[in-house]
Amino acid sequence: MGRRTVTVHHVRAVLAGAARSGIDTVPLLQEAQIPPLLLGDDRARVTPAQFVRLFRALYRTTQDEFLGLSAVPSRPGTFAMMCHASLGCRDLGAAVERAAVFYGLFPGGPELSLDVAGAQARFSVRNDFDRDEERFLTECVLMIWHRLSSWLIGRRIPLAGAAFAYPPPPHAAEYGILFDCPVRFGAERTGAVFDARWLAAPVVRDEDALEAMLRRAPFDLLSRPEYGTTVAEQVRRALARQLRGSPRLPELAEVAARLAVSPATLRRRLQGEGTSFQRLKDEVRRDAAIAALAEGGKPIAGLAARLGFSEDTAFHRAFRRWTGTTPAAYRTAAGPTPGPPRPAP
Repeated sequence: MGRRTVTVHHVRAVLAGAARSGIDTVPLLQEAQIPPLLLGDDRARVTPAQFVRLFRALYRTTQDEFLGLSAVPSRPGTFAMMCHASLGCRDLGAAVERAAVFYGLFPGGPELSLDVAGAQARFSVRNDFDRDEERFLTECVLMIWHRLSSWLIGRRIPLAGAAFAYPPPPHAAEYGILFDCPVRFGAERTGAVFDARWLAAPVVRDEDALEAMLRRAPFDLLSRPEYGTTVAEQVRRALARQLRGSPRLPELAEVAARLAVSPATLRRRLQGEGTSFQRLKDEVRRDAAIAALAEGGKPIAGLAARLGFSEDTAFHRAFRRWTGTTPAAYRTAAGPTPGPPRPAP
């Protein structure tokens, strides 16, 4: 309980290449236990586990590391070879430069660049993929670069900011969460800025560590780690922890006391990060409800009580407001996928 859910926009975006290629995406959604009906409502969300299952199904079906989102496919194993090429570098700067050169060898691949100006370094993804109308692949490349770079040196690299070369989409609020930094839209190019001193950090991973990472890639690199670097994240963590043990979520004053600040200061800091205490409470309950319904198990009435709702009807209203559908409809559509038929005796 407490894991962040994924906006349905990303579900639609990751399916776009396969759909354009004529692949029937309904079986892929069913394999991932994602109700197809959710795709029609911008409020809908899925669990990280559901999204990873969908990503794996697409990867297997398309046999393309770009999932059909580029006019030229990327053969399975390309990312792994780029990682092997970067692993032998002395420091992060050399590893990033080698990765950019590596992908530059392939037509239709991402055009990556690393620029240093004074104390700042900027990593850019210069091209928009031909079939990536929602920019999902472009954003994945930027996300994976940041998390892979942090993995190579064994330390998280804080981003000073991320910029995107297009207007803000309807789900713009997700970007600050995904990249854990201030974001802006309408920039000249898509990229992220960080302290140039990180480029001198030595690469500390070895072949064994790389093989272990590649067995989970790129799914682990796409999952959003909880860094705890923002006030909103600290509040969310406190709320999720409480919800695991009790249906009563703490009030703002209680959380403020745990963080050693006044309620007014906590309210002001959350507002500065573009959120509020009530919104975070709703998000924690929403994500916990979606996860529980996707897993099946307890009756909806029990789930409502577990999440602190005094009446089932209040939970139903809240869930419809959060996701655009009812708990019962979500559970029915997202029920466990039946296993393979047993052979006849």
